This record gives sequence, structure tokens and C-alpha cells, in this order.
Amino acid sequence: MPCMPPLKNLAEITGAFFKLGCISFGGPVAHLGYLRDEFVARRHWLDDEAYADLVALCQFLPGPASSQVVFALGMQRAGLAGAILASVCFTLPSAVLMILFGYGVTVAGDFQNAGWLHGLKLAAVAVVAQAVWGMGKKLCPDRARLTLALLAAATVLAIPGALGQIGAIMMGAIAGWCLYRGNGVANEKGTTTTRAFARGHLWALGALVVFAVLLVALPVVAMVGGQKSLMVFDSFYRAGSLVFGGGHVVLPLLRAEVVPVGWIDNGAFVAGYGAAQAMPGPLFTFAAYLGTVIHGGPQAWTGGLWCLLGIFLPAWLLVGGALPFWHLLRKKAYARAALAGANAAVVGVLLAALWDPVWKEGVTGALDVMAVLGAFALLEIWRVAPWCVVLLMAAVAQFFL
Repeated sequence: MPCMPPLKNLAEITGAFFKLGCISFGGPVAHLGYLRDEFVARRHWLDDEAYADLVALCQFLPGPASSQVVFALGMQRAGLAGAILASVCFTLPSAVLMILFGYGVTVAGDFQNAGWLHGLKLAAVAVVAQAVWGMGKKLCPDRARLTLALLAAATVLAIPGALGQIGAIMMGAIAGWCLYRGNGVANEKGTTTTRAFARGHLWALGALVVFAVLLVALPVVAMVGGQKSLMVFDSFYRAGSLVFGGGHVVLPLLRAEVVPVGWIDNGAFVAGYGAAQAMPGPLFTFAAYLGTVIHGGPQAWTGGLWCLLGIFLPAWLLVGGALPFWHLLRKKAYARAALAGANAAVVGVLLAALWDPVWKEGVTGALDVMAVLGAFALLEIWRVAPWCVVLLMAAVAQFFL
């Protein structure tokens, strides 16, 4: 990997990901839509095929998939420095808000039914719908892959959670290998390559080793040392290492780590999680709130940052360690065939998520359907920037719905 990426690339990463961190409402599925719109449709950093490859990889790995895609995009653009910078910029706005919430707010129920929050959910429906539409046109160009996408969606809806998602992508990969290994699809190449991922294999192996060592050693060190800060870091690192599916899946894992031991009471835990739903950026910044409350005092923000590092570090190590080998694998003909099926399955996974939870949680009546159709038209037909649509939908829902 390059030691010093161009400052222009770093400046571009800072602006793009900080903006997305401020306006990416709607959870991890919506984030994938925002990221595709920004870096595939607008900036052309990569094509739909390469983007779907990254999404498929991150769906397989434990941790927050959308944040791992952010890390991967930053690494493609400017190496390790770009990956870290992209992750920090995407996470910072939500983390600051959650730390402030941890200082001053203990009850989140007052705004759970607010109109503007409902508008954010409606905007997320339109963003995800646009992502499904755009990716579907490019990644499901024939009847076989369209069928795979629909079967993947049915699988995810029938088997909720990470098991259904991973199973659908695996079945798509197997079907793609069987269907396309002997024809031209296996030799298709995306318009965007990821040469940066092919370098730094020793660093990648080191990242995977560090991930495994920390997962095994942290509980021992925390138990022997008896320091609360180490025990807290171990709890959040373990939660980030073992959660598949990301997003809401982390809730029971974190609760099991922090509530039974008395670091935070259940009421404060639920209040913080409710507040996290109204924040832009990754849902895992809930850890910043928990760390602030657990640490307490004027310097509580340091506890928030400590827990934030703990929950995101395993995701960064895993995706950084896997990317170089993923890049080499995806160039093989048999792997291209499997990825053709896996990419179609990713479209199906997003289609299922569009229905549950995005549509089911956001759309409650005919007026909501009209609002979503209008937002989709602005995004897809008039090419209005997603952040403008987000703000517009929040205002419309607050005053008219």
C-alpha cells in the first residue's frame, strides 16, 4: 500500500464521507444506497459489479457491513490512511451526537413519534428502493440472475437475520458457479479495478492475526489486570467481533455485556438505543453513548471514544485483512462465475430489506406511499442529491403527515 496517498485523495475522502456521515439516515441498508449513489453513480470510483463484490464480502464478515464498505472504499482510494480517514469521517457526526446525548439526555421517548423522524424513515425507503433498482438493472441482466435475486429475497424473508442473508449469498454463489462457469459471464470484467487491494498481503495477514490475538487475549488480560477500562474494551471488542448482520443485531450482545454487570441500567440502555435510531451514520455509534454513560464525569467523552474504538476495531481488522485476498480470488474465472450469482443474491438481500424492515417500519398509509414515490422520483428521475431529499422528507413529514 502507498505510504503517502495524494493529499487530493485524502481531501476528497474527508469531504465525501463527512457529508455522508451527516445525512445518511435510515440504518445500514439505507447506507449502502447512499454509498452506491455517491461513489458508483456520482463519483465513479467503482462500478456496480465491484461495489456488489464489496457488499458481498462485508455481508460474510462479522461487524457493521456498511461501515466495512466505507473502510474498503477509503482503502481503494488512498490505502490504509484513506480507509481510516473515511471511517472516522463517516462515524464522527453520529458519535459526537451520541456522546452529547450521553451527557445530557436520559429519556429518548419524547421524540420517538416525532414527524421529522418519520420523514427520515420515508427517505430511507426511497434511497433503498433506488439502490435496488439501479443494482438490479446491472447485476441481474438475464432471467437466471433475476430469478436468483428473487429467490434470495424469499430466503431472507423466510429466514430472518444473518443466517438467511449469508445463506442466500452462499446459495447465489453456488448457483452462479454452476450456471456461468463455462460461459462468458465468468470472463466479464468490471470497468473499475481494485489494484490497491492486491498489495500489502503481509499487512493483511498481520491484521487477521491481531484480530484473533485480541479476541483471545483481551478477556484474559482484563481478568488478570482487573482494570475496568480493559474489561469495558474487551466487552465491546467481543460484541463487534461476534455480531453477524450488524445494525440491530448488536443490541442483545451489547445488553448482555453492559447491563447484567451493572455498568448501565436497562432504562438508560433502551433510551440510548432509541436515540441512536434518529442519528445519521452507523448504528454502532450507540457504543459512544454507552461509553460516555459508563465512564461518567466531565471526561466521559473519553469513555465514549474508547468504546467506539473497541466495537469498530474488529471490523476494520477483518475487512483490511480480507480485501487483498478477496481481490485475487475474484479475478479467477470460477470465482467470477460464483460472484455473478452472489451479486444477484445481494440484490435480493437488499430487496428483502426494502420490505422488512425499511418499508414496514416507514410506510403506514397512502400518504406515506405518495411521499415515497415522490422522493423516489426526485432521486431517480431528477437526480436530486440524497441529502436534499432527506431534509425535504423530514420537513414534509413534520408539517404535513
